[in-house]
Amino acid sequence: MNNKLAYFYAISAIMFWSTAAVAFKIALKYMDFIHLLFFSAITSFSILISILIIKKEFLTLFHFKPTQYLYSAFLGFLNPFAYYMILLKAYSILPAQIAQPLNYTWPILLVVFSVPLLKQKLSNKSIIAIIISFFGVILISSKGNPFLLKIDQPFGVFLASSSAVVWALFWIFNVKDNREEIIKLTLSFFFSIVFISITILFFTEFEIPNYKGLLASVYVGFFEMGFTFILWLKALQLTSKVEKISNLVFISPFFSLIWIHLILGENIYLTTILGLIFIISGIFIQQLKKRANTHKINEH
Repeated sequence: MNNKLAYFYAISAIMFWSTAAVAFKIALKYMDFIHLLFFSAITSFSILISILIIKKEFLTLFHFKPTQYLYSAFLGFLNPFAYYMILLKAYSILPAQIAQPLNYTWPILLVVFSVPLLKQKLSNKSIIAIIISFFGVILISSKGNPFLLKIDQPFGVFLASSSAVVWALFWIFNVKDNREEIIKLTLSFFFSIVFISITILFFTEFEIPNYKGLLASVYVGFFEMGFTFILWLKALQLTSKVEKISNLVFISPFFSLIWIHLILGENIYLTTILGLIFIISGIFIQQLKKRANTHKINEH
C-alpha cells in the first residue's frame, strides 16, 4: 500500500472531474450534445483500448459469453449513452452551477433504488438524509430566488436530476458484474458508441465541429470519462484507507463552482452553495450508516 501516492492519484482525479462542467459548457458552444458525446466517447474508448493493449489484456475483450456481451450492452446503454445524453442536454439548457450539483444527488438516489433492487431496508437515518438532500435540490433549482416557490427552467432541472437517477441505476447493475472494471468500462463505451451512432443516423446529421469544439470534446473524453477514471481506480487500489479516499470526491463540486465562476463567468448564487452543502450533508449522513456496516460507495 502507498497512501501518499494514492492521495496524489485521488486528488488529481478530483481536480480533473471538477473541470468537467466548464468543459461541457465550452464544447456545447460549438456542437450539439449528441456530437459532444460521440467525440468524447470515441476519445475515452481509444484511451481504454490503449491501456488494455499496454497491459496486454486486449484479447480479454473477446473471451466472454454472449450473455455477458448483452449485459455490457445494457450497461453501455445506461452509461455512458443514456447518462451523458441526459446530462449534456441538461447542460445545454441550464447554467453549469445548476446542472452540476443536481447531478450530484446520485448517492442519495442509490440508497432509494437499493431498497427494491438490492432488497435493502430504508432506515430512519436514510430517510432524514434523503429529505436534507432533497431540500438542497429545491434550493439549487430556485436559481437564487428560494422564496418564490418556483423552479426556474423545470425541464433542465428534470434532466439534470434524471441523470443522477440513471447513474445510480448504472452503479447498482454494474456492481452485480464481477468482471474487471476497466474491461467492463471498455465494453460499455464500445456499445455506447454504437447507440450514439444510431442516434446521429436517425435524429441528426453527422458534423465535424471546428477545432475548439473538437478539443473540448477530446478533453471531456480524456479527463471526465477515460483517463481520470483510471487514476481513481489506481488510488483505490493503492490505499489502505479506501473510505477516506472515497470521501475526498465530495470536494469536487465545490472546486467546480470556482472554475465555473472564473472561466465561464457565472455569478454563483448563494442558493447554489447552500443547496450543494445540503446535498453533501445528506450524503455524509448516509455515509455514517454505511461506515457502521463496513459498506462503501465509490465514485464515476
